[in-house]
Amino acid sequence: AAMDDMKLTATVGEEHAGKRFDQVLAALFTDFSRARLQSWIKEGRALLDGVAVQQRTRVSIDQHIELDVVIEPVVKPSAEPIPLDIIFEDDDVLVINKPSGLVVHPGAGNPTGTLMNGLMHYAPELENVPRAGILHRLDKDTSGLLLITKTIRAHTRLVRDLEKRRIRREYRAVCNDRLVAGETIDAPVGRDPGHRTRMAVTNTGRPAITHYRVLARFAAHSYIAVRLETGRTHQIRVHMSYRHHPLIGDPVYGGRLRLPAGIDATLSQALKTFKRQALHAIELEFTHPCKDETVCVKAPLPDDMARLLHALAPKSSLDFDALQWP
Repeated sequence: AAMDDMKLTATVGEEHAGKRFDQVLAALFTDFSRARLQSWIKEGRALLDGVAVQQRTRVSIDQHIELDVVIEPVVKPSAEPIPLDIIFEDDDVLVINKPSGLVVHPGAGNPTGTLMNGLMHYAPELENVPRAGILHRLDKDTSGLLLITKTIRAHTRLVRDLEKRRIRREYRAVCNDRLVAGETIDAPVGRDPGHRTRMAVTNTGRPAITHYRVLARFAAHSYIAVRLETGRTHQIRVHMSYRHHPLIGDPVYGGRLRLPAGIDATLSQALKTFKRQALHAIELEFTHPCKDETVCVKAPLPDDMARLLHALAPKSSLDFDALQWP
């Protein structure tokens, strides 16, 4: 049952004077996660002397803090028989190759039909693991590998490894322009102040680092391998767009469709009909949480990206799936 909202109050003591507002909240209200407290600050549910302030605001002694606590009832996602492409599984972990178009978590717009609903049907014991064991997300239209933990012990260890950047996630993408060389993009990503549903490179964002290497060059596009050092929402899509090489098909960050001059009808058609960001999580490498051995899993390129690459290089004998990070 849902608990009612409640108001909690506190006064800033000497030991917290001069610290950031979000740090002080985390120290004073230990029942709630830091992430939850930060989202309440953004929603204006945490007030300092009656005023909504930024999480970075420094507090002073004797200031009054008011927290408007909203306890959301935990809705158990319903189990639904959604087909899952399982690449690896044992007693502790599960790796799934997610198709494009499948949403990972239930949300306001889609309470059912998500990967989580399918997981609850496939392995009902996942209801005992936070977020049904889903460690990280992929956007709805990004395909590829997702790591799921089946036990609390595995979850605890792999969350820690993810935070310490010990889990290697590698992607393949097709972007606009013939790139000369790979690079590292180090630019903070946060909510786009002008569009709440979009992300952007913004100086108030969180640190974000993306490495990419060029695997193949075409007339006006490139096939790239990407590794993430941080996992911000839409990070690869935002970073490549920020560098003016947006991913082909990206409906949010891609800008106008660019059709290079002189291309044939097949390629023109392929570019016009590719309606999702050309992004696939191809490889995942992690230390097994219970066996201490390295697990490396690969998911082949999905058909739509393979067809796109073939249209970009019809005469090429390259095996795009086999190309390695240089």
